[in-house]
Amino acid sequence: MSTSLINPELAEQNLLNLLQIPGLSGRERQVADHLMAELIAAGCDAEWISEDDAHTRIPRDFEMGNLIVKIPGTVEGPRLMFSGHMDTVPLVRGVKPKKEGNRFVSQGDTALGADNRTACAAILTLVQVLMKNDLPRPPITLLFTVGEEIGLFGAKEVNVEELGSPALGFNIDSGEPDRAIIGAIGAHRWQGESKVIASHAGVHPEHGVSAALIAARAIADISEKGYFGLIQKDGKAGTSNVGVIQGGEASNQVTDQVKVTGESRSHDPEFLIEITESIRSCFEAAAASVENHVGKAGKITFNFQADYHAFRMQEDHPTVKATANALAKLGITCKPEVTNGGLDANFLNVKGIPTVTLGAGQHNPHTVDEYADIGEYLTCCKLLVQIVEDAAG
Repeated sequence: MSTSLINPELAEQNLLNLLQIPGLSGRERQVADHLMAELIAAGCDAEWISEDDAHTRIPRDFEMGNLIVKIPGTVEGPRLMFSGHMDTVPLVRGVKPKKEGNRFVSQGDTALGADNRTACAAILTLVQVLMKNDLPRPPITLLFTVGEEIGLFGAKEVNVEELGSPALGFNIDSGEPDRAIIGAIGAHRWQGESKVIASHAGVHPEHGVSAALIAARAIADISEKGYFGLIQKDGKAGTSNVGVIQGGEASNQVTDQVKVTGESRSHDPEFLIEITESIRSCFEAAAASVENHVGKAGKITFNFQADYHAFRMQEDHPTVKATANALAKLGITCKPEVTNGGLDANFLNVKGIPTVTLGAGQHNPHTVDEYADIGEYLTCCKLLVQIVEDAAG
């Protein structure tokens, strides 16, 4: 089996090297430069490597777009795509990784960055094995995305045509390699903002319209109607949350402006809309219920956008079957599952690239207890090589 060609020491070093490189969302340049250098050293032609202009469509300050590598096939077959994101969360800033037993951990009070350096390292290891051993392969696309941690921005803005229209996608962004994520939740991000009438809270409070009262009544009504937190109605399920409340300038002023930001989530697209629209109606009713001394009521501006769309793949889909078959050859039983978080795979599936998310040993992401399980990471490396070997026949 081609998986025996993996050099564990080199694979570990790939991961350790990447864990040491800073790369917060929007600042992925050093990670990309390292990957490009290593891919070329492994035998990739520089002409196969490009960067897209996704960053020009991201409403943030980004120094680059997605890194895309299109490796020509040596045998006929459907184009495969392997993807992972290059960015890490702010808690990774200043990380000093070290090996502790069969894990990589952080030496200090930072996160490790295994989310998602394990993906980048596993994909790099795959290419090293393929190129250095001249193994047969179908056409392969590598996609290293930017801005995943703050909104899946890279996957959202990538152009499928620039990827070569892959037929099967394998995104690496999870823990246990036996668990294949075949579905994920959809989410809306919403904002309700009151801009109403200020007045002196001690002299004439009745002259004002309190934006704080509007927000309070709206949130209480959302909860009363059963659309706050865990939501279960008529066999449908979802969640909602109020994340940020901003407003007010002084304790002696009737608050004339409050902004409330939150989210809604559900695996059911129609129920997701129901949740968000119910939240909207609660804000609108609350605004209408708060009047000043002359009967002037409050007003609310409510907006929402789709953060990402839900998807669900069938277990007999070719991408899922390719994953299960490759795992079986490694002596592992595939465990398909659905997650309540957002992944690059949400947008990739919506864009027409059927994508399963695989695990590469990252655990406790976004915390100081984060670690990379080296055994699971190496299993993912083997899994990727096996998927290519199977696709090459």
